[in-house]
Amino acid sequence: MSKLRILYVASEINPFLKTSDVADFVRKLPQAMQERGMEIRILVPRFGLINERKNRLHEVVRLSGINIAVGDEEKPLIIKVASIPTAKLQVYFIDNEDYFQRKYVFHDKENRFYDDNDERAIFFCKGVLETVKKLGWAPDIVHCNDWMTALIPLYLKTTYKNDPMFKDTKSVFTVYNNSFDHRFEGDIIEKARMMDIDDSMLAELKSADFEGFVRIGCAYADAVVRAEEESSESLNAILNDLPEHKFDVDEDVTERYFNLYTQLAG
Repeated sequence: MSKLRILYVASEINPFLKTSDVADFVRKLPQAMQERGMEIRILVPRFGLINERKNRLHEVVRLSGINIAVGDEEKPLIIKVASIPTAKLQVYFIDNEDYFQRKYVFHDKENRFYDDNDERAIFFCKGVLETVKKLGWAPDIVHCNDWMTALIPLYLKTTYKNDPMFKDTKSVFTVYNNSFDHRFEGDIIEKARMMDIDDSMLAELKSADFEGFVRIGCAYADAVVRAEEESSESLNAILNDLPEHKFDVDEDVTERYFNLYTQLAG
C-alpha cells in the first residue's frame, strides 16, 4: 500500500505563529502521522507577524504567480516555504501583499476585526488548492482546521471534483471555539463563487458570519470533528445536527485521526 498523503490546512502553526490551540494541534498531529508513515504537506497564511528572516522563509518562484479571483478582483498569489527545525516537516505559506502583510492577524491594533477577513479566507482557500495543483501532489485527505479553511470542502466537491489531482480526495473539517461576532458586508457569495458552484450551494454563507463559515464546512466535509468537548451554544446547535458517523475527539487524538484518515481513504 502506498503512503497516505495528508494535506493540513490551518490559519496558524507553531513555531511560526500561535494565537490559539489550532497552532499546537497543527504542529503535533502532522508529525505524529508522518511518524506513522504518512506523507505530509502543511499550508498556512503568511501573516505579517511571522518573521521571515528569523524563520527562514523563502519564496518558491515556481509556485508563485497565479492570480486568485475574489469576486471581481484578481490578486496575485505568492508562495513561501520554511521547515520546522525540530521535525522533517515543510510548511508552505500563502501570501499576498493586500491581505497578509499586516502586523496583526484578524484584528487591528485597536482590536477591531478586519472587515476583509472574509476575503482573506476566500483567497486563502482558493490559493491552497491552486498551490497543491502546482505542486503536482495529489492528497488523499485534506484536513481543514477552523473557520478560515471552511470553503475548501465545498470547492473539492464542486470546482475541483473532476481535477485529476483531487478526484479521490476526501476532506476533514475540525471545528474550534474561535468564534467572532462580526458580520461581513458586501456580497460574500459573489466573492466565494467558483466554477460549477450554484448560489444555493453557498446559501449557508448568507449569514455572513462565523456560523456561516462553519456551517458550510460541516455541510461539505466528509468528516467533521469537534476540537473541544465544550462548545458555545451556537456551535453545539450546528454540531449536534450532524450525522452520527461524525465524532468528538477523545484523549487518544492521534489514534482516532489515524483511523479516520485510513477509513476515509478506503
